[in-house]
Amino acid sequence: MLSGKLVRVRHSRNRIIPQYIDVTNPLWRDVAERLLALYRSLSGCSRAELEEEIKDAIGDNPTQLVHQGLAKILEDRCEFEVESDHPPEEIREHVFLAAARARRPGAAFDRSTTINEVAQKLNLSDEQIDQALFADLKGEQRLIRFEDMTVDQLLHRYNVALAQAVVLRSTRLSVSIMGESPARYRQLCRALKFHRLICDFARAGPDNYTLRLDGPLSLFSATQKYGVQLASFLPWVLQCRRFELVAEVRWGAQRKEKEFFLSFTDGLRSHVPDYGSYIPKDLSQFAESFQKNVADWTIAPETELVHLADGLWVPDFKLTHQATGRHVFLEILGFWRRTDAEKTYQRLRRELPGRFMLAVSEQFNTDESTEAELPPGIYRFKRTPLPDEVARRAAEQIGAI
Repeated sequence: MLSGKLVRVRHSRNRIIPQYIDVTNPLWRDVAERLLALYRSLSGCSRAELEEEIKDAIGDNPTQLVHQGLAKILEDRCEFEVESDHPPEEIREHVFLAAARARRPGAAFDRSTTINEVAQKLNLSDEQIDQALFADLKGEQRLIRFEDMTVDQLLHRYNVALAQAVVLRSTRLSVSIMGESPARYRQLCRALKFHRLICDFARAGPDNYTLRLDGPLSLFSATQKYGVQLASFLPWVLQCRRFELVAEVRWGAQRKEKEFFLSFTDGLRSHVPDYGSYIPKDLSQFAESFQKNVADWTIAPETELVHLADGLWVPDFKLTHQATGRHVFLEILGFWRRTDAEKTYQRLRRELPGRFMLAVSEQFNTDESTEAELPPGIYRFKRTPLPDEVARRAAEQIGAI
Protein backbone atom coordinates (compact mmCIF):
# COMPACT_ATOMS: atom_id res chain seq x y z
CA MET A 1 0.00 0.00 0.00
CA LEU A 2 1.30 3.48 -0.84
CA SER A 3 2.39 5.85 1.91
CA GLY A 4 0.97 9.37 1.99
CA LYS A 5 3.96 11.07 0.39
CA LEU A 6 3.71 8.80 -2.67
CA VAL A 7 0.04 9.51 -3.42
CA ARG A 8 -0.58 11.47 -6.62
CA VAL A 9 -3.94 13.23 -6.87
CA ARG A 10 -5.45 16.33 -8.43
CA HIS A 11 -8.34 18.43 -7.20
CA SER A 12 -11.47 19.58 -9.01
CA ARG A 13 -13.61 21.76 -6.76
CA ASN A 14 -14.46 19.49 -3.85
CA ARG A 15 -13.45 16.30 -5.64
CA ILE A 16 -10.19 14.42 -5.24
CA ILE A 17 -9.04 12.49 -8.31
CA PRO A 18 -6.17 9.99 -8.17
CA GLN A 19 -3.73 10.28 -11.07
CA TYR A 20 -3.92 6.75 -12.37
CA ILE A 21 -1.33 5.66 -14.91
CA ASP A 22 -2.10 4.22 -18.34
CA VAL A 23 -1.12 0.55 -18.03
CA THR A 24 -0.66 0.36 -21.83
CA ASN A 25 1.82 3.28 -21.96
CA PRO A 26 5.20 1.92 -23.23
CA LEU A 27 7.06 4.29 -20.86
CA TRP A 28 5.47 2.86 -17.72
CA ARG A 29 5.71 -0.68 -19.00
CA ASP A 30 9.44 -0.21 -19.54
CA VAL A 31 9.87 1.29 -16.05
CA ALA A 32 7.93 -1.62 -14.52
CA GLU A 33 10.02 -4.19 -16.39
CA ARG A 34 13.31 -2.57 -15.28
CA LEU A 35 12.22 -2.42 -11.64
CA LEU A 36 11.05 -6.02 -11.72
CA ALA A 37 14.37 -7.13 -13.22
CA LEU A 38 16.19 -5.25 -10.47
CA TYR A 39 14.25 -6.88 -7.63
CA ARG A 40 14.68 -10.29 -9.20
CA SER A 41 18.47 -9.81 -9.19
CA LEU A 42 18.98 -8.60 -5.61
CA SER A 43 18.44 -11.78 -3.62
CA GLY A 44 20.75 -11.86 -0.60
CA CYS A 45 21.48 -8.12 -0.53
CA SER A 46 20.76 -5.97 2.51
CA ARG A 47 17.78 -3.67 2.73
CA ALA A 48 20.13 -0.66 2.66
CA GLU A 49 21.81 -1.97 -0.49
CA LEU A 50 18.43 -2.52 -2.12
CA GLU A 51 17.35 1.03 -1.28
CA GLU A 52 20.57 2.38 -2.78
CA GLU A 53 20.07 0.37 -5.97
CA ILE A 54 16.50 1.66 -6.30
CA LYS A 55 17.67 5.22 -5.72
CA ASP A 56 20.27 4.87 -8.47
CA ALA A 57 17.69 3.34 -10.83
CA ILE A 58 15.09 6.07 -10.24
CA GLY A 59 17.54 8.99 -10.45
CA ASP A 60 16.17 12.54 -10.67
CA ASN A 61 13.29 11.80 -13.02
CA PRO A 62 10.55 14.47 -12.49
CA THR A 63 7.93 11.70 -12.42
CA GLN A 64 9.83 9.80 -9.74
CA LEU A 65 6.78 9.60 -7.47
CA VAL A 66 5.40 6.95 -9.80
CA HIS A 67 8.75 5.14 -9.81
CA GLN A 68 8.88 5.27 -6.01
CA GLY A 69 5.31 4.05 -5.79
CA LEU A 70 6.03 1.08 -8.05
CA ALA A 71 9.16 0.32 -6.02
CA LYS A 72 7.14 0.50 -2.79
CA ILE A 73 4.68 -2.09 -4.11
CA LEU A 74 7.58 -4.38 -5.01
CA GLU A 75 9.28 -3.84 -1.64
CA ASP A 76 6.07 -4.92 0.08
CA ARG A 77 6.44 -8.24 -1.76
CA CYS A 78 9.92 -8.82 -0.34
CA GLU A 79 10.74 -10.93 2.69
CA PHE A 80 13.78 -9.97 4.77
CA GLU A 81 15.47 -11.77 7.62
CA VAL A 82 18.31 -11.22 10.09
CA GLU A 83 21.42 -13.06 8.90
CA SER A 84 23.55 -14.00 11.87
CA ASP A 85 25.04 -17.14 13.42
CA HIS A 86 24.40 -15.76 16.90
CA PRO A 87 21.69 -13.47 18.35
CA PRO A 88 22.83 -9.87 17.57
CA GLU A 89 21.53 -8.50 20.88
CA GLU A 90 23.66 -11.02 22.78
CA ILE A 91 26.72 -10.18 20.66
CA ARG A 92 26.25 -6.47 21.37
CA GLU A 93 25.95 -7.08 25.10
CA HIS A 94 29.26 -8.98 25.18
CA VAL A 95 31.03 -6.46 22.93
CA PHE A 96 29.80 -3.40 24.83
CA LEU A 97 30.74 -4.91 28.21
CA ALA A 98 34.19 -5.85 26.88
CA ALA A 99 34.62 -2.37 25.41
CA ALA A 100 33.65 -0.76 28.73
CA ARG A 101 36.26 -2.83 30.54
CA ALA A 102 38.89 -1.94 27.95
CA ARG A 103 38.28 1.79 28.27
CA ARG A 104 39.94 2.07 31.66
CA PRO A 105 41.58 5.42 32.47
CA GLY A 106 45.01 5.59 30.91
CA ALA A 107 44.49 2.43 28.79
CA ALA A 108 44.56 2.55 24.99
CA PHE A 109 41.42 1.18 23.36
CA ASP A 110 41.75 -1.16 20.39
CA ARG A 111 38.53 -2.26 18.68
CA SER A 112 40.00 -5.35 17.00
CA THR A 113 41.30 -6.60 20.35
CA THR A 114 37.84 -6.26 21.89
CA ILE A 115 36.21 -8.07 18.96
CA ASN A 116 38.78 -10.86 19.19
CA GLU A 117 38.20 -11.24 22.93
CA VAL A 118 34.45 -11.70 22.42
CA ALA A 119 35.02 -14.05 19.47
CA GLN A 120 37.17 -16.36 21.56
CA LYS A 121 34.67 -16.27 24.42
CA LEU A 122 31.76 -17.26 22.14
CA ASN A 123 33.84 -19.62 19.98
CA LEU A 124 33.19 -17.54 16.86
CA SER A 125 35.45 -15.84 14.34
CA ASP A 126 36.21 -12.12 14.41
CA GLU A 127 34.33 -11.79 11.10
CA GLN A 128 31.24 -13.45 12.55
CA ILE A 129 31.23 -11.03 15.48
CA ASP A 130 31.65 -8.03 13.18
CA GLN A 131 28.90 -9.21 10.84
CA ALA A 132 26.44 -10.05 13.63
CA LEU A 133 27.01 -6.93 15.75
CA PHE A 134 24.24 -4.89 14.06
CA ALA A 135 22.71 -7.56 11.82
CA ASP A 136 19.22 -6.99 13.24
CA LEU A 137 19.10 -3.33 12.25
CA LYS A 138 16.53 -2.73 9.52
CA GLY A 139 19.11 -1.67 6.95
CA GLU A 140 21.18 -4.81 7.51
CA GLN A 141 18.35 -7.30 7.06
CA ARG A 142 18.85 -9.55 4.03
CA LEU A 143 16.42 -10.13 1.18
CA ILE A 144 15.58 -13.85 1.14
CA ARG A 145 12.45 -13.94 -1.03
CA PHE A 146 10.72 -11.76 -3.62
CA GLU A 147 7.15 -12.60 -4.68
CA ASP A 148 7.38 -12.02 -8.42
CA MET A 149 4.66 -10.53 -10.59
CA THR A 150 4.11 -9.47 -14.20
CA VAL A 151 4.31 -5.97 -15.66
CA ASP A 152 0.52 -5.84 -16.04
CA GLN A 153 -0.01 -6.94 -12.45
CA LEU A 154 2.39 -4.31 -11.13
CA LEU A 155 0.85 -1.41 -13.08
CA HIS A 156 -2.71 -2.39 -12.19
CA ARG A 157 -1.67 -2.87 -8.56
CA TYR A 158 -0.27 0.68 -8.54
CA ASN A 159 -3.60 2.17 -9.65
CA VAL A 160 -5.51 0.19 -7.01
CA ALA A 161 -2.99 1.31 -4.36
CA LEU A 162 -3.71 4.95 -5.26
CA ALA A 163 -7.43 4.44 -4.69
CA GLN A 164 -6.75 2.59 -1.44
CA ALA A 165 -4.62 5.48 -0.17
CA VAL A 166 -7.61 7.81 -0.62
CA VAL A 167 -9.98 5.37 1.11
CA LEU A 168 -7.61 5.37 4.11
CA ARG A 169 -8.61 8.98 4.74
CA SER A 170 -12.36 8.50 4.51
CA THR A 171 -15.08 9.21 7.01
CA ARG A 172 -17.70 7.08 5.22
CA LEU A 173 -18.23 5.16 2.01
CA SER A 174 -21.27 4.18 -0.01
CA VAL A 175 -20.95 1.43 -2.61
CA SER A 176 -23.79 0.58 -5.00
CA ILE A 177 -23.56 -2.93 -6.45
CA MET A 178 -25.79 -3.65 -9.46
CA GLY A 179 -26.98 -6.85 -11.09
CA GLU A 180 -24.65 -9.32 -9.38
CA SER A 181 -25.39 -12.97 -8.72
CA PRO A 182 -26.28 -14.23 -5.22
CA ALA A 183 -22.84 -15.90 -5.13
CA ARG A 184 -21.14 -12.52 -5.60
CA TYR A 185 -23.19 -10.92 -2.83
CA ARG A 186 -22.31 -13.80 -0.52
CA GLN A 187 -18.66 -13.27 -1.38
CA LEU A 188 -18.89 -9.55 -0.55
CA CYS A 189 -20.55 -10.37 2.76
CA ARG A 190 -17.77 -12.84 3.58
CA ALA A 191 -15.15 -10.23 2.69
CA LEU A 192 -16.85 -7.70 4.97
CA LYS A 193 -16.83 -10.30 7.71
CA PHE A 194 -13.20 -11.22 7.05
CA HIS A 195 -12.11 -7.57 7.32
CA ARG A 196 -14.41 -6.97 10.33
CA LEU A 197 -15.92 -3.82 8.86
CA ILE A 198 -18.86 -1.81 10.13
CA CYS A 199 -21.36 -1.97 7.27
CA ASP A 200 -25.07 -1.59 6.55
CA PHE A 201 -26.09 -3.81 3.61
CA ALA A 202 -29.34 -2.37 2.20
CA ARG A 203 -31.53 -3.45 -0.73
CA ALA A 204 -31.70 -0.83 -3.52
CA GLY A 205 -33.58 -2.87 -6.16
CA PRO A 206 -34.37 -6.45 -7.27
CA ASP A 207 -30.68 -7.30 -7.80
CA ASN A 208 -29.09 -4.14 -6.44
CA TYR A 209 -27.69 -3.44 -2.98
CA THR A 210 -25.97 -0.50 -1.32
CA LEU A 211 -23.16 -0.96 1.17
CA ARG A 212 -22.72 1.89 3.62
CA LEU A 213 -19.43 1.60 5.47
CA ASP A 214 -17.91 3.70 8.21
CA GLY A 215 -14.53 5.14 7.32
CA PRO A 216 -11.54 5.10 9.69
CA LEU A 217 -11.74 8.84 10.39
CA SER A 218 -15.28 8.44 11.73
CA LEU A 219 -14.14 6.25 14.63
CA PHE A 220 -12.83 7.16 18.05
CA SER A 221 -10.31 4.32 18.22
CA ALA A 222 -8.68 1.57 16.12
CA THR A 223 -8.45 4.15 13.32
CA GLN A 224 -5.24 2.99 11.63
CA LYS A 225 -6.03 -0.71 11.82
CA TYR A 226 -9.60 -0.20 10.66
CA GLY A 227 -8.40 2.02 7.79
CA VAL A 228 -6.06 -0.69 6.53
CA GLN A 229 -8.91 -3.22 6.72
CA LEU A 230 -11.21 -0.91 4.76
CA ALA A 231 -8.58 -0.26 2.10
CA SER A 232 -7.94 -4.01 1.87
CA PHE A 233 -11.65 -4.55 1.20
CA LEU A 234 -11.64 -2.30 -1.89
CA PRO A 235 -10.26 -4.98 -4.28
CA TRP A 236 -13.27 -7.15 -3.47
CA VAL A 237 -15.54 -4.35 -4.73
CA LEU A 238 -13.45 -4.17 -7.91
CA GLN A 239 -14.42 -7.77 -8.70
CA CYS A 240 -18.00 -6.64 -9.30
CA ARG A 241 -19.03 -6.04 -12.90
CA ARG A 242 -20.98 -2.84 -12.15
CA PHE A 243 -20.46 -0.68 -9.08
CA GLU A 244 -20.30 2.95 -8.00
CA LEU A 245 -18.37 4.07 -4.93
CA VAL A 246 -18.65 7.47 -3.25
CA ALA A 247 -16.38 8.31 -0.33
CA GLU A 248 -16.29 11.33 1.93
CA VAL A 249 -12.67 12.01 2.82
CA ARG A 250 -10.67 14.51 4.81
CA TRP A 251 -7.58 15.54 2.89
CA GLY A 252 -4.33 17.29 3.70
CA ALA A 253 -2.94 18.72 6.90
CA GLN A 254 -6.12 20.76 7.42
CA ARG A 255 -8.31 17.71 6.68
CA LYS A 256 -10.50 19.54 4.20
CA GLU A 257 -13.70 17.75 3.22
CA LYS A 258 -13.47 16.18 -0.24
CA GLU A 259 -15.35 13.57 -2.26
CA PHE A 260 -13.87 10.59 -4.06
CA PHE A 261 -15.71 8.74 -6.83
CA LEU A 262 -14.84 5.35 -8.26
CA SER A 263 -16.79 3.08 -10.60
CA PHE A 264 -16.33 0.09 -12.87
CA THR A 265 -15.70 2.52 -15.76
CA ASP A 266 -12.36 3.57 -14.20
CA GLY A 267 -10.90 0.22 -15.23
CA LEU A 268 -9.17 -0.68 -11.96
CA ARG A 269 -8.42 -4.38 -11.75
CA SER A 270 -8.60 -6.39 -8.54
CA HIS A 271 -5.57 -8.41 -7.50
CA VAL A 272 -7.14 -10.51 -4.73
CA PRO A 273 -7.95 -14.19 -5.27
CA ASP A 274 -11.41 -15.61 -4.73
CA TYR A 275 -11.32 -17.11 -1.24
CA GLY A 276 -14.75 -18.70 -1.64
CA SER A 277 -16.05 -19.96 1.68
CA TYR A 278 -12.93 -19.05 3.67
CA ILE A 279 -13.58 -18.67 7.40
CA PRO A 280 -11.27 -16.45 9.51
CA LYS A 281 -9.01 -18.44 11.83
CA ASP A 282 -10.50 -17.09 15.05
CA LEU A 283 -14.01 -18.09 13.97
CA SER A 284 -12.93 -21.61 12.96
CA GLN A 285 -11.15 -22.00 16.31
CA PHE A 286 -14.32 -20.97 18.14
CA ALA A 287 -16.35 -23.50 16.13
CA GLU A 288 -13.90 -26.28 17.02
CA SER A 289 -14.02 -25.34 20.71
CA PHE A 290 -17.83 -25.19 20.66
CA GLN A 291 -18.14 -28.61 19.04
CA LYS A 292 -15.72 -30.09 21.55
CA ASN A 293 -17.20 -28.59 24.72
CA VAL A 294 -20.95 -28.36 24.08
CA ALA A 295 -22.83 -31.66 23.97
CA ASP A 296 -26.44 -30.67 23.23
CA TRP A 297 -25.81 -28.31 20.31
CA THR A 298 -24.11 -28.68 16.94
CA ILE A 299 -22.44 -25.82 15.08
CA ALA A 300 -21.92 -25.35 11.34
CA PRO A 301 -20.80 -22.41 9.17
CA GLU A 302 -23.78 -20.58 7.69
CA THR A 303 -23.09 -19.28 4.18
CA GLU A 304 -26.62 -18.53 2.95
CA LEU A 305 -28.00 -15.02 2.69
CA VAL A 306 -30.77 -14.12 5.12
CA HIS A 307 -33.07 -11.72 3.26
CA LEU A 308 -34.53 -9.01 5.46
CA ALA A 309 -37.13 -6.44 4.50
CA ASP A 310 -34.50 -3.73 4.12
CA GLY A 311 -31.34 -5.67 3.25
CA LEU A 312 -29.27 -8.78 3.84
CA TRP A 313 -27.76 -10.51 6.83
CA VAL A 314 -25.10 -13.22 6.68
CA PRO A 315 -24.60 -14.93 10.04
CA ASP A 316 -21.40 -16.80 10.79
CA PHE A 317 -22.87 -20.00 12.20
CA LYS A 318 -26.04 -22.04 12.52
CA LEU A 319 -26.47 -23.59 15.97
CA THR A 320 -28.78 -26.62 16.05
CA HIS A 321 -30.33 -27.88 19.28
CA GLN A 322 -30.13 -31.66 19.04
CA ALA A 323 -33.16 -32.42 21.21
CA THR A 324 -35.58 -30.14 19.33
CA GLY A 325 -33.91 -29.58 15.97
CA ARG A 326 -34.43 -25.83 16.32
CA HIS A 327 -31.86 -23.40 14.89
CA VAL A 328 -30.27 -20.21 16.17
CA PHE A 329 -28.11 -18.11 13.85
CA LEU A 330 -24.99 -16.55 15.36
CA GLU A 331 -22.97 -13.58 14.13
CA ILE A 332 -19.73 -12.54 15.81
CA LEU A 333 -19.30 -8.89 14.86
CA GLY A 334 -15.95 -7.40 13.88
CA PHE A 335 -15.31 -3.71 14.59
CA TRP A 336 -18.43 -2.31 16.22
CA ARG A 337 -20.04 0.66 17.93
CA ARG A 338 -22.92 0.53 20.36
CA THR A 339 -25.29 2.32 17.96
CA ASP A 340 -24.51 -0.04 15.07
CA ALA A 341 -24.74 -3.18 17.22
CA GLU A 342 -28.09 -2.03 18.60
CA LYS A 343 -29.39 -1.20 15.12
CA THR A 344 -28.52 -4.68 13.84
CA TYR A 345 -30.05 -6.24 16.94
CA GLN A 346 -33.34 -4.36 16.53
CA ARG A 347 -33.59 -5.26 12.82
CA LEU A 348 -33.11 -8.95 13.57
CA ARG A 349 -35.40 -8.85 16.58
CA ARG A 350 -38.24 -7.61 14.35
CA GLU A 351 -37.76 -10.23 11.64
CA LEU A 352 -36.06 -13.22 13.31
CA PRO A 353 -37.33 -13.28 16.89
CA GLY A 354 -35.88 -16.17 18.86
CA ARG A 355 -33.67 -17.25 15.96
CA PHE A 356 -30.53 -15.14 16.23
CA MET A 357 -27.64 -14.17 18.49
CA LEU A 358 -25.06 -11.38 18.24
CA ALA A 359 -21.67 -11.40 19.96
CA VAL A 360 -19.15 -8.55 20.19
CA SER A 361 -15.52 -8.47 21.32
CA GLU A 362 -14.26 -5.75 23.65
CA GLN A 363 -11.03 -5.51 21.64
CA PHE A 364 -12.95 -4.41 18.52
CA ASN A 365 -15.06 -1.76 20.22
CA THR A 366 -14.49 1.61 18.51
CA ASP A 367 -16.61 3.74 20.85
CA GLU A 368 -14.89 6.43 22.90
CA SER A 369 -16.26 4.80 26.04
CA THR A 370 -15.45 1.14 26.65
CA GLU A 371 -18.40 0.80 29.06
CA ALA A 372 -21.14 1.12 26.46
CA GLU A 373 -24.33 -0.57 27.62
CA LEU A 374 -25.80 -3.14 25.26
CA PRO A 375 -29.17 -4.85 25.03
CA PRO A 376 -29.30 -8.14 26.96
CA GLY A 377 -29.55 -10.02 23.66
CA ILE A 378 -25.99 -9.06 22.66
CA TYR A 379 -23.25 -11.18 24.18
CA ARG A 380 -20.13 -9.17 25.02
CA PHE A 381 -16.87 -11.09 25.49
CA LYS A 382 -13.24 -10.13 26.10
CA ARG A 383 -11.17 -11.99 23.48
CA THR A 384 -12.87 -15.29 22.57
CA PRO A 385 -16.56 -16.24 22.91
CA LEU A 386 -17.11 -18.86 25.62
CA PRO A 387 -18.86 -21.92 24.10
CA ASP A 388 -20.87 -22.67 27.25
CA GLU A 389 -22.12 -19.08 27.45
CA VAL A 390 -23.08 -19.06 23.78
CA ALA A 391 -24.96 -22.35 24.24
CA ARG A 392 -26.76 -21.01 27.31
CA ARG A 393 -27.89 -17.89 25.49
CA ALA A 394 -28.95 -19.91 22.43
CA ALA A 395 -31.06 -22.12 24.72
CA GLU A 396 -32.71 -19.00 26.11
CA GLN A 397 -33.62 -17.95 22.56
CA ILE A 398 -35.54 -21.15 21.85
CA GLY A 399 -36.96 -21.49 25.38
CA ALA A 400 -35.00 -24.63 26.16
CA ILE A 401 -34.12 -23.38 29.67
